[in-house]
Amino acid sequence: MTGDAETVVRAAYHAAEGSVLDVEGFRDLFAEDGVFNNVVAAESYRGEHLGDPVVAMAELAPDIHRELHRFHVMGDIVAVELTIQGSFTGPFTTPVGAIEPTGAKLAIPTADFWYVENGKIKEFNCYVGVSVMLAQLGVQPDFASAVTAPAATTS
Repeated sequence: MTGDAETVVRAAYHAAEGSVLDVEGFRDLFAEDGVFNNVVAAESYRGEHLGDPVVAMAELAPDIHRELHRFHVMGDIVAVELTIQGSFTGPFTTPVGAIEPTGAKLAIPTADFWYVENGKIKEFNCYVGVSVMLAQLGVQPDFASAVTAPAATTS
């Protein structure tokens, strides 16, 4: 599918909805050299892995929905303010193990920046409000460990 930038971006959001979850359709909206950057986690996805974050969010919250608040279209650049919503009914995998689901309702503030060229997504930068998301998942910061940690040395 090709089209104007806003149409392409709206199609990507639709494909990522929990009620639709069309991972192949999501990937097909990207240019051959397109990239999906999860900026907060410092992870980038390309090629067959472009849909990995979509699948991960759907596993976390199978009823995932993105409430699109504002679209700002500037030619082939689309900035979107949104809230990722859903129920925490799937495990959340972390580097030290899985956090078991609690059924908590999620409402995660997010800002997305899409760059479209020739009707295909060239770059997608996703900024998820991770501190809000972690709090809603029941993950509380460990300030005590940070306070007692040895200071970093500089050379």
